Formats: sequence, structure tokens, C-alpha cells
Amino acid sequence: MKKTTLATLILCASLALPAQAGFKEGLAAYKRGDYATALKEWRPMAEAGNATAQYSLGWMYDNGQGVPQDYREAVKWYRLAAEQGNAHAQNNLGVMYAKGQGVPQDYKEAVKWYRLAAEQGHAFAQFNLGGMYEKGQGVPQDYKEAVKWYRLAAEQRVAAAQYNLGGMYYNGQGVPQDYKEAVKWFRLAAEQGVAVAQSNLGVMYDNGQGVPQDRVLAYALYNLSAAGDPSSNNNATGNRDIIAKQMTPREIKAGQALTRELAQPGNFGKALDAYLKKGKAP
Repeated sequence: MKKTTLATLILCASLALPAQAGFKEGLAAYKRGDYATALKEWRPMAEAGNATAQYSLGWMYDNGQGVPQDYREAVKWYRLAAEQGNAHAQNNLGVMYAKGQGVPQDYKEAVKWYRLAAEQGHAFAQFNLGGMYEKGQGVPQDYKEAVKWYRLAAEQRVAAAQYNLGGMYYNGQGVPQDYKEAVKWFRLAAEQGVAVAQSNLGVMYDNGQGVPQDRVLAYALYNLSAAGDPSSNNNATGNRDIIAKQMTPREIKAGQALTRELAQPGNFGKALDAYLKKGKAP
């Protein structure tokens, strides 16, 4: 079972919560790609101590938007916002320490900032903190704590957390081994397009772990996963080729048709449920 690494962060919801009128103008400019205007609006606010503007400025330096990418400057602005309790900045500052970007790599300091954000309910920080406990980075390895934080993030629909939580149930780490629970969480991540989750769900149906064995469905899941992630890190292609040797031409054709249904945007869950319902029909 492959484990995901720290999530790539996205521009978080704090940008929708301006504390001053000028922030709205900066946000509108940012959304249309006018980073120069966004910086013009936000920098004076950040220098005056506005935490949301400080976080936003840190984000722009972190990603090289309107300014040369500068991790040290990103850390500077993230820290100012984080010290004021901005959860998004706390999480991102934790990422900088975990990766050693703009600061020396320091897992303990990363855990500190992740925890502050996670305790405020920040989903990505909960996921990242779970990863630190799973790997024993900055804290003693503790699978139960990893499961706790992964679950909180997974319940907020963080796909990587859903995938990792599935892995914990599959391997019996921090929880009793439970294939049905593993299937549940792999499926939720698979529905969000996580290729390795689709592959792992295929493994469950291939082996009949937590679900009835179903080669057609396993084939379709492997096929879908291989198309989404053809890299050598994904075992889906090899697993698909192995199972195909055990299938009849008719089963392969059915698997290919199911792949097309699963691959339609937003249709994964509906197509899977329809297939499973059809299979239960007398």
C-alpha cells in the first residue's frame, strides 16, 4: 500500500474573508490573474498587521505569483499571520518546516504549526499532522494518533486522508484490521479521482477482501487507475494485465465498458452503485 506524502496546498478559504474593504479589490484582481494589483492592495494591509493579507502575501511568494518565488519571504509572511492564529498560515508554515523551504528542515517545528491549525479544524493540517504521526517525524511514531487525525481530515473530504485511512484499516495500523472499512475509505478517495485509491479498490475486489470477489469490476478499476496514473509507482497496469489472463473475452469487454462508465466526470459513484446493484439482482 503506497502512502501519500504531504499534500500540495491550495489557496484556502481565508481569502474569501476580507477584514478590510481593500481586500476585496485585491481578491478580485488575484482571481483574474492580475497579481500586481493584488499585491498593491494587500501589501500595505499586510505591513499594517492584517493576518489574512499577510497569509495571502506569503502564498504569493510561496508560489511566485507576481513576485519571484522566494521561500524566505513566504515564511516571513506566513509566520506573521500564523502568530496571529491564522490556521491557513499555520498549516503552510508547517509545510515549509517539513520540507525545509526558506527555513532549515525541522519536523518538530512543523508538528507545532500543524497542531495549532489542526486544533482549529483545518483539514489539511489534520491530514499533515496524521502523516507526521504515521511516519514518526517530529513526534514518536503513533498509528493511533495518525488514525485520529486522518479520520478528522477524511471526514472533511480530504481525499489523501481518506486514502491513507483506508491503508491504515487495510494494514491494521492504529485500528483493528478491517477490510470493509478499508473499502469504504478507498472508495471515497477513488470517487474524488485518486488513482492509487482506485487501484487499491481494485485489489479489494480482485481478492474478495471486504467485498465479494469480482474480476470484471477489479479489471475496470485497474484500467481506470492506470489511465489516471500510468507511472511505475502505480501497480494498476501490472495488476490489470495479470487479471486479464484469467478472464474471458466477454468479461474483458464488460470490464472495458464499465471503465468508460466510471471514467465519465462525476459518474464514478453512480456507475459503481449501478453495477453492484445489477450484480445483486436475481
